[in-house]
Amino acid sequence: MPEPEKKPGLSVRKSLVVPLLVVAVAALSGGWFLQRGVGRAQNVYVKARLLQEVADRVESSYVDTVDKARLYNSAIDGIIQDLHDPYSSFMPAKAYENLRIQGIEGDYGGIGLEVTERNGRVTVVSPIPGTPAERAGIRAGDQFYQIEGQAADTMTTDEAVAMLRGKPGTDVSVKMMRPGVDQPIPFTFTREVIRLKAVPFAVMLPDSIGYVPLQSVLESSSSEVKSAVDSLRGLGMKRLILDLRGNPGGLLDQGVAVSDLFLAKGRGVVETRGRAQDQNAKYTASHPDDYPGMPMVVLVNGGSASAAEIIAGALQDNDRAALVGESTFGKGLVQTLYQLSGGNVLRLTTARWYTPVGRSINKSSKARFSQSSSDALSLSGQLVSGVDLVGRPLYKSEDGRTLYGGGGIAPDVFVAPEVLTHAEESAVRGLYKQAGAFTVALFNFAVRYVSTHPKLEPGFSISAADLSAFYRALPQWKVEVDAADFRHARRFVRYQLEREIANQAWGQRGAFLQELPEDHQLLAAEKLLQSTRTEADVLRKAEALAPPVPAGAKAADPTAEAAASDRPRNHT
Repeated sequence: MPEPEKKPGLSVRKSLVVPLLVVAVAALSGGWFLQRGVGRAQNVYVKARLLQEVADRVESSYVDTVDKARLYNSAIDGIIQDLHDPYSSFMPAKAYENLRIQGIEGDYGGIGLEVTERNGRVTVVSPIPGTPAERAGIRAGDQFYQIEGQAADTMTTDEAVAMLRGKPGTDVSVKMMRPGVDQPIPFTFTREVIRLKAVPFAVMLPDSIGYVPLQSVLESSSSEVKSAVDSLRGLGMKRLILDLRGNPGGLLDQGVAVSDLFLAKGRGVVETRGRAQDQNAKYTASHPDDYPGMPMVVLVNGGSASAAEIIAGALQDNDRAALVGESTFGKGLVQTLYQLSGGNVLRLTTARWYTPVGRSINKSSKARFSQSSSDALSLSGQLVSGVDLVGRPLYKSEDGRTLYGGGGIAPDVFVAPEVLTHAEESAVRGLYKQAGAFTVALFNFAVRYVSTHPKLEPGFSISAADLSAFYRALPQWKVEVDAADFRHARRFVRYQLEREIANQAWGQRGAFLQELPEDHQLLAAEKLLQSTRTEADVLRKAEALAPPVPAGAKAADPTAEAAASDRPRNHT
């Protein structure tokens, strides 16, 4: 049979059907996928526009006048709060400038005073050694009467500080009120660059032991530590105590630099791990140990945090020093400062810190602030938690010593400070209810005591009559204390008074010498270092004093440790 006649164009039309359908489906589906991606971006845009609309409507129509800038600041605060991270924050330009001056660079143009509010006036806590204020004879307890002709009794501390600061080489005139002097005393200062000290002093102790307190981790910390240690070595120092107690930390690079002073080249110092690739880094010592073999103890406590913990962890992991005291704070998070418009700054947590053997420095807030029935108050008023090793994973140092993870750096030898009895603690907690007024009373009494005891020397003791006089004077500073409570708290009050008097009379070095006989942790460090010749000698003595490993303790699981870093995985 003959084949059917083909109609022109039919096969062509059929051949186009499938491709056209495919194109149509592809266009539709591709458009859908594209639209889905665009939709996400637009959704964020819609949310931003919605925020703008809400702010505009509130500003224009709310029943009361509203500051629109405050609305946006509240929105920014809400974003930060939603992170549930106490270390991330938005800093207005002025706040960042103060942080930069006081906490990062450590330099500013001023006259060199530490001031606070006392009795409604801006009051000198202490002059900084070697500054215009100290050279002019400004004393602790002096109060500002005028600054540049303006009455100071209505100024806040921040306002007064802003007037005292300025360009180095410029003058500022003030009048000061001084206890025992009827008329305000005029002073004119020439502002200078004021350098805040990370190492305020250094002391030689018996048995060729040098003592260096590192109080913060600033841009100058490594150079100040090296200068102090070299100076003590020139005086015959053979053993070193580095005190990191109460050091709140600071700059990561300076934490690394201080560690580098005491570690052999190539030794690990700290590792950072974050979500962004540029936040992952390992830091190692870049040059040889400046003090090879020198026996060394590092003092730590619950106030040792951040970069101070980097130093403690690096020296412990590398078996370079024995740690004595209490477990550290556990602030192992890295903050990065991002410059924003208008001079504002976003401080954002971007990574976590890990010691050379992989211990996370960061401790959870729940663990950090939990209290137990065994917690006690020390003579200085700080909370003492004691040994906290149960449940912490085990690690090994470079030479095989047992170390503990779980956040915070556990010392090799736990030594608690002098603690109060239950009766004393109960009485002191009563004083804490009036803590602000009681602090003012301590300050004011110390000012009076120093002015009436010109021949005072470190090692003094206040008498029972002095304590009674202090108690009788309390009401004038609006402090009401039951006689029985004061009697139970006498040991605490005596310690606080003597420390405040010593600080006002001689500064931090004098206060240190005054407190030395009652500093159990420092005395334990001295004993550990006595007669040692090498760092290995110190570590052997420390191991003999270390607490036993808790029953059931397990070695750290590297996989679990990696998971604990909470680094989100990238998806492609």
